[in-house]
Amino acid sequence: MLRIAVPNKGMLSETAAQMLFEAGYTGRRDPRDLVVADPRNGVEFFYLRPRDIATYVGSGALDVGITGRDLLLDSNSSATEIASLDFGDSTFRFAGPPGRFQTLADLAGARVATSFPGLVASFLATHGVTVDIVTLDGAVESAVQLGVADAVADVVSTGSTLRKAGLEIFGPVILESTAVLIRGGEEKPGVATLLRRLQGVLVARQYVLMDYDVPVALLDDACSLAPGIESPTVSSLHDPEWVAVRVMIPRADMNNVMDELYRLGARAILVSPIHNARL
Repeated sequence: MLRIAVPNKGMLSETAAQMLFEAGYTGRRDPRDLVVADPRNGVEFFYLRPRDIATYVGSGALDVGITGRDLLLDSNSSATEIASLDFGDSTFRFAGPPGRFQTLADLAGARVATSFPGLVASFLATHGVTVDIVTLDGAVESAVQLGVADAVADVVSTGSTLRKAGLEIFGPVILESTAVLIRGGEEKPGVATLLRRLQGVLVARQYVLMDYDVPVALLDDACSLAPGIESPTVSSLHDPEWVAVRVMIPRADMNNVMDELYRLGARAILVSPIHNARL
């Protein structure tokens, strides 16, 4: 069986479980379960702390896992990223007292508090900056106010939490993180199927099916508005002057495309969700 590590809690857990369910796998029903076998699909799920997943996969104890890119890089594990899964996005930045730090060079010799010491140390090393890293388990924005650090390196969304702590963001982005699928050494049987299924879920979330009727004289113009992945499917109608068209379009463009097609002269424009896909 393919052994898959899945986050057991935190912001990655629920979305990862839902994505695996949409990919056709059987997950746990009881949140206290630590191991769940899915013999129909030839896999076994191990529910672990997100921070530990890269270590288990890198050691070979498990074959693949879902975790954050930030946690993978922070772990110093030999596990490698296979694919981005496009959820759990976060941005890592430096922050300090207003006006004290402007560039990375200003951090030289300073105390920097973070929950990701490996990630931050590696980033600073590539820029030739040496600091004293203070490792905390969370709430690092309080470290400067409490006097245990001169600056922090933390996840930033809007920056409001850091501003409330009297800090301002400075320097370059440390990392743009997201959920990723990782593996250890050599690829095991079943990994390609898992990846293909997860990618099918991503396609289904990003695209919709659009059906519409359009006069034959306007078909080329309509297809230029919505060319699809490869080419639209065009079917004859009882009225020889009209055709029916089916095409995949990005979900984000759905309403704009509908408006443009309607203005062009298309009618009976319908949109349907895609539950899964193989492209």
